[in-house]
Amino acid sequence: MSTPVEWLSVESLDLEAQGVAHRGDGKVVFIEGALPFERVTVNVHRSKNNWEQGTLSAIGRESAQRVDPGCPHFGLHTGACGGCKMQHLHVAAQVAVKQRVMEDNLWHLGKVRADTVLRPIEGPAWGYRYRARLSVRYVRKKGAVLIGFHERKSRYVADMKQCPVLPDQVSRLLLPLRELIASLDARETCPQIELACGDREIALVLRHLDALSRDDLQRLRVFAQLHSPVQWWLQPKGPETVHLLDEGAAELNYELPEFGVRMPFKPTDFTQVNPQINRVLVSRALRLLDVRKSERVVDWFCGLGNFTLPIATQAREVLGIEGSATLVARSFENYRLNQTMQSACRTLAFTDFVARNLFEMTPELLIQDGVADKWLVDPPREGAFALVQALAELHQQKLDPEGCPPTAGASGWLPPKRIVYVSCNPATLARDAGLLVHRAGYRCSAAGIVNMFPHTAHVESLAVFDLQP
Repeated sequence: MSTPVEWLSVESLDLEAQGVAHRGDGKVVFIEGALPFERVTVNVHRSKNNWEQGTLSAIGRESAQRVDPGCPHFGLHTGACGGCKMQHLHVAAQVAVKQRVMEDNLWHLGKVRADTVLRPIEGPAWGYRYRARLSVRYVRKKGAVLIGFHERKSRYVADMKQCPVLPDQVSRLLLPLRELIASLDARETCPQIELACGDREIALVLRHLDALSRDDLQRLRVFAQLHSPVQWWLQPKGPETVHLLDEGAAELNYELPEFGVRMPFKPTDFTQVNPQINRVLVSRALRLLDVRKSERVVDWFCGLGNFTLPIATQAREVLGIEGSATLVARSFENYRLNQTMQSACRTLAFTDFVARNLFEMTPELLIQDGVADKWLVDPPREGAFALVQALAELHQQKLDPEGCPPTAGASGWLPPKRIVYVSCNPATLARDAGLLVHRAGYRCSAAGIVNMFPHTAHVESLAVFDLQP
C-alpha cells in the first residue's frame, strides 16, 4: 500500500529563496521552487531528524505572485543555470521578501526595530549586472566550449546561450565567446572569464593557466576589434597579475553625475554590480547622512572612494579608511583626478586616506582617527563588528569611568552624531545594529533594503543610527 502524498502549505521564503513549510508532525521542510501561500508537494533529496530539503514536485494552489521566468535557462531541472534563484517570483514580491528578511534579522538577531522603514531602492530587473565571473569549460568529447554560470547545485557549467541579467551587448557575446575559446590553442587551460563593464567599455579578463601563443593573442585582438568596445585583460596567475593585452585601451570608469564625480577602476577591483542602483544608493546615503559644510566625516571601508568623493563635495573634511595600502593609494589617485575635474562652483573638501586593518579596531585607534561629526560605514559581508565594538567600549567607559578606566587620550573625543551603515549581509547588519543600539548609545532611526541583485536572494540594505541625547 503506497504512502499518501502529503500536501504542504508554504509559509515563507528563507535566505536561500527556498519555500519553508511544516509537516503535520512539525518537521520543517525547505522546498526549492515553492513560494509563500502555495500548497505543494515536495521531492525530498535530503532528510535529517528535524528538517528536510527538496524540490517542488507539484502545485495544488499557486501563488498570485508566481510568474514565468524571463530566462530560458532558469528552472529546477538538471542543467538549469544557478545564477538566479527568484525569477519565478514577481519582482515587486522579491523586494517585499527582502524587506521582511532585513526586518526579521534586525529584530531576531539584534533586538532592534527601525523607527522608520525606508522605501526600497529598486530599478531595472534585467540587464543590470555589470560585473560577473563566468566559468569556461572545454568539453573534449563534444569538441565544444561552455561559458556561463554553474548549474544549480553543481560544479558543471550551464549550457547558456543568453543571459538576460547581463547587459544585452554582453549577453550577445556568449556564443561568439564560445567560438573564440574553441579556436584557441589554450582552450583547455582557460577556466574563467571575468566581466566588468564601465559606462562605455566592456573589459573581459581571461584567466589562463598556460602561456598564450602568439596566434592566440592575435585571435583575442581580432575578437576585440569585431566586438568593440571589448578590451581584453589577461590573468596568468593571481589577481595581482592582471594586465591589459595591449596598452592604450580606454580606461574603465563609471560616473556619479549628481556629484560631478568620475571613478576609474580596474576590472578586478570591487565596484557595485548594478550601476543604476549604485547611483541612487549613493544619493540616498548622502541625503540621510545630511552632511554640512562645517563637518568632518569618516568613510569606513572606503574602497575606491564610491562614497568618499561624493561626501567630499559636501563636507569640510573627509577621512577614508580601508584595509589595503594599495587600495588607499588608488583612492587617493581618484581623489586627485576629481579635484582637477571639479568646477569653480563645486570643489572637493580636503580628503585623506589611511590604510588600517578594520577587523582589529580598538578604542585607542578610534580616538587616534580623531573626532568626526558623522560616519559612513560600508563593510564587506563580515560586517564592522570590531569597529562598532570599539565605539561601544568608549561609550561604556563614559557611562562607568570608575569601573572601567577611560582609554588614554579619550578626554575630548566624541562619537559621531549620525552613522549611515550600508550592508550587504542582513545578519551582520543586525549584529552590529544590536551593539550600536544596546551598547553604544544609538537608536536606529531608519532602515530599508536596496534591490541591488534582482532575481537573487542577496539582500543589500541601508540603516541610519542617531546618537541618543
